[in-house]
Amino acid sequence: MEYVRLGNSGMKVSRLCLGTMTYGRITDRWLWALNEEQSRPFIQKALELGINFFDTADIYSYGASEEVLGNALKDFAKRDEVVIATKVFSAMSTEPNDGGLSRKHIMSSIDASLKRLKTDFVDLYQIHRWDYHTPIEETMEALHDIVKAGKARYIGASSMYTWQFAQAQHAAHLNGWTRFISMQPHYNLLYREEEREMIPYCEDQKIGIIPWSPLARGLLTGNRTKERNETLRAQTDEFGKGLYTLESDFAIVSRLAEVAAQRGVPDAQIALAWMLNKQAITSPIIGASKPGHLEDAVASLSLKLTVDEIRFLEELYEPHQVLGHS
Repeated sequence: MEYVRLGNSGMKVSRLCLGTMTYGRITDRWLWALNEEQSRPFIQKALELGINFFDTADIYSYGASEEVLGNALKDFAKRDEVVIATKVFSAMSTEPNDGGLSRKHIMSSIDASLKRLKTDFVDLYQIHRWDYHTPIEETMEALHDIVKAGKARYIGASSMYTWQFAQAQHAAHLNGWTRFISMQPHYNLLYREEEREMIPYCEDQKIGIIPWSPLARGLLTGNRTKERNETLRAQTDEFGKGLYTLESDFAIVSRLAEVAAQRGVPDAQIALAWMLNKQAITSPIIGASKPGHLEDAVASLSLKLTVDEIRFLEELYEPHQVLGHS
């Protein structure tokens, strides 16, 4: 396993991050989630493979993902040897203040997340989306106070427009508050709109980039086609159904399969190797729900694509509408 600093911080994370949205319990929104007994072996295997970076969110299985991760890390790892990241924003109930990025919700949410994760602090506390109804100054000051209280070591953000991210950083800079060290954007071989502004901005500002859905909801694993969605998640994930619909998306998937066949490796390894080839990328957030997923991901670290292979994979790309900011 390789380890790199997250952004301009001194904290080192594994070159791959295990995302835990798949772990928790089945709910109306997560019909495909694994329960705790099913999830624990994947977290244990990740640790054995050298992954020290784990990403979750309070909304995943409505808190159950944090509980599963917290229990597993307490049993399988030493707290100071792992990097735990969680997120806040989504509504956790129908109560009017139980969502968004108000000071009230953030302060309540960090305590609830810490309790579920069974830890006194998280290493990275991230805002899951942009809150159009709360002044960014209110949000940034609340996050700063959480860091100063020792409940979070660093703060990060996820999908939003670059001007919004820059506005948040500027507000923190003007007031002497804690700034974001990471961005978690939607980015993969099928969706590269972040290359226009967000990734160059993060490179310039030395902000770590930890993309979500690097395998495009499983489309880049070779297990799905436009006509065939075999997994329960593919069949029931309403959010995911609207992400990749262009004809060029599926043409790229075909090219990916061609390169993988020539190399004699799974499609997922090529897709991850393509992303890891990008100098700006710190640590893609991978999912694992079946045996071999983690081993394939780790194998991609040593797989170097040629310039011609990269060009072959990229040249069919067509611009997309902005996807994943809400």
